[in-house]
Amino acid sequence: MANLPWNSSKAGFRAIGRVAWNLGLILTGSVLCALGINGLLVPHKFLSGGFVGVAMVVFYLLPVVPLGVYYFLLNIPLFAVGWLYVGRRFFLYSIAGMAIFSGAVEWVHLSLPIQDKILSALLAGILSGIGSGIILRSLGSAGGSDVLAVIFLKRFSVRLGTTVLTLNAVVLCLGALLFSLERALYTLVYIYVTAQIVNLVVTGWSQRKAMFIISSHWEQIYHDILRDLRRGVTILHGEGGYTRQKEQILFTVVTFRDVPRIKQVIRRADPSAFVVITDTLEVMGQRMGNQPHW
Repeated sequence: MANLPWNSSKAGFRAIGRVAWNLGLILTGSVLCALGINGLLVPHKFLSGGFVGVAMVVFYLLPVVPLGVYYFLLNIPLFAVGWLYVGRRFFLYSIAGMAIFSGAVEWVHLSLPIQDKILSALLAGILSGIGSGIILRSLGSAGGSDVLAVIFLKRFSVRLGTTVLTLNAVVLCLGALLFSLERALYTLVYIYVTAQIVNLVVTGWSQRKAMFIISSHWEQIYHDILRDLRRGVTILHGEGGYTRQKEQILFTVVTFRDVPRIKQVIRRADPSAFVVITDTLEVMGQRMGNQPHW
């Protein structure tokens, strides 16, 4: 009983540390995004996608209030809907993230000396993609399309970058009608790069690979994977469509870094083994799961 106050203090410090870490991720990502927006997009009059793009369209047409204020106002109805679908922790972090992101767009102004439009679109996409990915690595988001992307990921297993890219395309169509097609095409380059970088930052190295292995030496491969790599394996019973012979099919889900090691095990046991390696969208489970804490 005497240790209870100390244990409570340690738990409190850990909780504060987790909050500070997540807010730090959101702040870092927001600064990178704001750097891409104010340093590259706005000087070239490019658009963005999602709610940031809508805010930029309104800002270009009615520059009455700052861009960050428009973004903040557009998020109010979104968060009213998000309360019904996303987790409470994610919701609260996202409210903080929306405020931090709006502040970063308002206060971070650093001009980047790049005159070439295509290079500006590429660099802006890299900065925004890294920034958005870092934000989504936290327990929250910066609001806007990030919240919608998480809702679609949880409900329909749609990849984050795919949702963002679709939302951005809709905004781009409106921007092309209101402004110019050339500006919309440059913005499309920015949006595509952003979506690819977001996927890489959020799921790139944590993506799991599913492997199907058919071999007459399946027992040796099975034991080597269990013993040397310490990865789980499921034995499926199959039948050859042409030979009608019974086959044992090994199925395993591994990390991206495990694939070369397993391929080496397979080649050592049976160079003629038939192997299929596929990407996974999500994996749920204690050891090999890669779902974010949303």
